[in-house]
Amino acid sequence: MAASRPSGTVAPPPSRPPARTVARYWDDARAPRYSLSLALPLLVGYEVLAALTAGSGDGALRNGADVMLKSAFAAIAGPWGTPLFGLVLLGGGAWLFARDVRRRGWPRAGRLAAMGGESAAFALLTGIVVGSLTRGLLHKLGLLGIAGPMGELPVSTQLALSLGAGIYEELLFRVLLTGALLWFARVALGWGRGTASVAAVIVSALVFSAFHYVGPYGEPLQLASFTFRAIAGLWFSALFVLRGFGITAWAHALYDVWVTLAT
Repeated sequence: MAASRPSGTVAPPPSRPPARTVARYWDDARAPRYSLSLALPLLVGYEVLAALTAGSGDGALRNGADVMLKSAFAAIAGPWGTPLFGLVLLGGGAWLFARDVRRRGWPRAGRLAAMGGESAAFALLTGIVVGSLTRGLLHKLGLLGIAGPMGELPVSTQLALSLGAGIYEELLFRVLLTGALLWFARVALGWGRGTASVAAVIVSALVFSAFHYVGPYGEPLQLASFTFRAIAGLWFSALFVLRGFGITAWAHALYDVWVTLAT
């Protein structure tokens, strides 16, 4: 016979199974309310650092993806292009955030902290995985090491560009390009999610690598550096498909920051 519960006590809420908790976190991390909340400090940090370095005499260098996106708006709206871009970026993000909050509630600080830790872990894995694959492939091809102009810039400018790579390159090449390729492959071509994801990851990675050799600040095209960036593009595009924008943006930014500080 079960013992009766003392009068006035409240039964504890049923505990959620660990597997269900992990699955909920896995899905939440990719949702707009979490992904955008995590990415916002990255955007603010980049814009502040870029403004400070421009005012300190380091030059008004900005991330190439940032310049490309704002130039596209400037081509349409002229001098109003940059403000229009900011309005679309912040307004669109706020709309996605609010819609997700209405459906599922406000983000939890604990999950955002876990996403930050996950981003740091993926940043570390970026160096291990991408570095190992690149060294192995370049060794087989008999190519020399990778050289680039970043080391010639002041550290403050390098840090700003690193944060900019995390927010704007992921916005351009993962959210817009990889997302558009996924949509086209699934809707227009009728491919399954797996096939569409693989194709989108490969194409966007090649475009991402080629992007670094375009424009006045582009590097001279070298097979070694192109290979490295293509492998990095594969990594970040796959990470975006699996873990969403926020985690991928921070993983990219943190990896670039660690490389800057280590050199």
